[in-house]
Amino acid sequence: MSTAARYKKPLVITAIIAVAALVVIGIVTGSDNSNDPQAVAPLREAVTDQNFYFVMADRFANGDTANDDGGLGEDPMVSGFDPTRAGFYQGGDLKGLTDKLDYIEGLGTTAIWLTPSFTNKAVQVEDNSAGYHGYWITDFTNIDPHLGTNDDLAALVDAAHERGMKVFFDIITNHTADVIGYETNPREAYVSKDEQPYTDADGNPFDDRAYAFGGADAAEDFPALDAQTSFPYVPVLEPGEEDAKTPAWLNDVTLYHNRGNTTFTGEDSQYGDFFGLDDLFTENPVVVDGMIDIYSTWIEDFGIDGFRIDTMRHVDDGFWQRFGPEVLQFAHDQGKEDFFMFGEVFDTSRPYTSTFTTADNMQAVLDFPFQDAARTFASAGGGAQALADFYADDDWYTDADSNAYQLPTFLGNHDMGRIGSFIEADNPGIADDEALARDTLAHQLMYLTRGNPVIYYGDEQGFTGEGGDIQSRQPMFATQIDEYASQDLIGTDATQAEDTYDTAHPLYATIADLAALTKAHPALRNGAQQNRYADPGAGIYAFSRMDRDQGVEYVVAVNNSDQERTAKVSTWSPSTEFVGIYGAQGSLAADADGQLGVTVPPLSAVVYRAAEAIPASDAAPGVTISDAAPAPDAPGRIHVGADLDSDAYAEVSFWADSGDGWEYIGTDDNSPYVVYQDVSSLAPGTKVDYVAVVADNAENTSMSDAVTAQVAAPDVDITSPEIGSTLGAAPVVSATVTPDRPDTSVTFERQIDGGDWEPIGTDTSAPVYTVIDDASGLAPGADVLYRATATQSGVTTQSLALSTRAGALAQPDEVALPGSLNSAMGCGEDWAPACDQAQMTLDADTATWSITVDLPAGDYEYKIAIDRAWEENYGVDGVPDGANIPLSLTADSTVTFTYDNETHLVTVSGAS
Repeated sequence: MSTAARYKKPLVITAIIAVAALVVIGIVTGSDNSNDPQAVAPLREAVTDQNFYFVMADRFANGDTANDDGGLGEDPMVSGFDPTRAGFYQGGDLKGLTDKLDYIEGLGTTAIWLTPSFTNKAVQVEDNSAGYHGYWITDFTNIDPHLGTNDDLAALVDAAHERGMKVFFDIITNHTADVIGYETNPREAYVSKDEQPYTDADGNPFDDRAYAFGGADAAEDFPALDAQTSFPYVPVLEPGEEDAKTPAWLNDVTLYHNRGNTTFTGEDSQYGDFFGLDDLFTENPVVVDGMIDIYSTWIEDFGIDGFRIDTMRHVDDGFWQRFGPEVLQFAHDQGKEDFFMFGEVFDTSRPYTSTFTTADNMQAVLDFPFQDAARTFASAGGGAQALADFYADDDWYTDADSNAYQLPTFLGNHDMGRIGSFIEADNPGIADDEALARDTLAHQLMYLTRGNPVIYYGDEQGFTGEGGDIQSRQPMFATQIDEYASQDLIGTDATQAEDTYDTAHPLYATIADLAALTKAHPALRNGAQQNRYADPGAGIYAFSRMDRDQGVEYVVAVNNSDQERTAKVSTWSPSTEFVGIYGAQGSLAADADGQLGVTVPPLSAVVYRAAEAIPASDAAPGVTISDAAPAPDAPGRIHVGADLDSDAYAEVSFWADSGDGWEYIGTDDNSPYVVYQDVSSLAPGTKVDYVAVVADNAENTSMSDAVTAQVAAPDVDITSPEIGSTLGAAPVVSATVTPDRPDTSVTFERQIDGGDWEPIGTDTSAPVYTVIDDASGLAPGADVLYRATATQSGVTTQSLALSTRAGALAQPDEVALPGSLNSAMGCGEDWAPACDQAQMTLDADTATWSITVDLPAGDYEYKIAIDRAWEENYGVDGVPDGANIPLSLTADSTVTFTYDNETHLVTVSGAS
């Protein structure tokens, strides 16, 4: 064993938070000014050591059968309670959760995350489903009566706190329940801001984004609106629902976007109604103030410890830039210094998901990229090098007040499905012992790597399911639903026809063991994570973890191969003994170069702990800025990288100066040393100086020379029409600009058959810039190119040209009329898009499809389906996946249905 000097605890390197002073390690710039570049400890704020248990209260435990119907009576279409139907309330409640805290705590849980528990609209008849999931809120101030009372919540929070467990709420700011309809129909197709902009009460058009937080006119009062004239649709309330929502301000219909249903793309992703759910006008400061007040009250009155925020990507950036900091400050004022918020951003691109923690000032987002990487590795047998590359990209999240260590990591959820279902889907016919091994490996990876692991309730009992959403929301108590009761569980012969709270289940035991391990060895939770080794294909991924206060290195290796594997792993600990503490017994010795030979059984993990701290450094490494340039995947970020002349443990702090003095922008504690500074608030062309300060493990520091970079012009991309498409008469030409800045304008041009470029319009309305071209007079078959030019602060940038062709829109191969009328048409069943008798006929002259059928008197519903399937279908007002189209016949009739594929609208003649 080496007799070299060992790690010296760096007492004076202190973490930075938003309001903390920086502490200088030495005088690295010859100044005592705390704004001078200096070493700053890597952040571990606010939460990096939690084990979450994510639970849907209605599906966990029934502690009080008296509240099963929410006090609404026996009719399931009124109360929403029907334990025989998966889309309805099952009977679980907060008392049931409180009764089962021993079970939850036994997993090593430190934080319970509840799905939304506020009062919901019990049933949305249009969806033939109930609000058991919590996302159809009508009263934001009270617990849903199906789940209990506010007193029941207080009892749960108090009981959890007594056990040292936090309670997190799942909250919604994007929408409420579907209460508002439109004067024309309850649900309508989306109308863009370019087609019909918002107007104030006097009829003057305005851009709402200009008045949102951070917008050009944010200091001005938001324009007064008129429900009858300011929106594309006139919002209306059914009699008796004028005061359906609480707080009362939510009943003002002008505080909603009122633009119709979203298609989850482009502009309507942030402005459209989710399947009719009332989409809040989050750009309006009244809404921002109201939401801050709602959720601050839950913190003050009930001691809630944090929030998971639903549908974060569907709300404008300005909302988060106010909501996050103000709610966090309120929580701190209540004494909750560890209050923590994380958002749902359902995307796997780190350049995108990280913008919510950098530009938008939020603490964290759910780590969907991890979920994808973990599934690929543990379930699908993906390459270990790909997993190492994934962790190397964690630097996208590093800034002055957040990083990847605080991201909640998970393997599946109530929307996408369970890890058990993924394992079965990725490995058809898999044996139960292999399924259990892969499930265990997935949980080992989640617990032993950076982030806050999240267990989705039931995963610890081997729940599987056939997919996401309703198929992944099984009750823990004995179910009456056949599709749940028939599912195979991983690691047991039990079924969901009986209660499933087995603390002896192998996955429950594994999770409890992992939680105990990381509690005993905090470095495995929030220590620096350094990639060490990765096989190119399936095999070993190895990495080090090290707590900077103790300076003791851990080596973790996971193997997703079905064969035992061995690897030589680099360490910071030469000539040091490593003792097996998980998945391995005995000890290993690193050689004089720090190489450690590690053997890992198939589909397993091992953890070794060094017997001594790493050697103390004699002098700080030399550091140079190796790169400072716009990030290739994100023109609103600058990639800043640093190279060191040593492989020893070090921490690199990055600083930037854009003309107003030095600003700290983050510390990286693993190689490669990188930050991606958000410069979206700076004008294109702005010059920024960068330096890096390196600190070793013995309080020694050194600083690089300064390097200058320049803020890039934005990227502009045409998003519609599709490349190579046929335009029709009035194509929508749209573009996105990244990063979007308040002064952005986009000018569109077209070129016909190689002629001159001609302008077709300019748009200044974010988030998607759009014009509608008049292509009705173009010769069929003409080649038409479109391009877009974005201007920000006088700097222009141009998109690539997009090629299209003039002419009528291409027709599908087949169009069907499925509905409740199919049986009367001679089909063997209703709602049969593949039925021959339901297929329509194309009229080439009118470019419309039609079918004529004899129908008896009665009430019917129908839709349009393309190519004999439901993948592409249209409902009321041509909305994709829209509501069923009603038809009432007072007498037997010969009815002709005509469908226009350009508008997706159906006209009906002959009905009586």
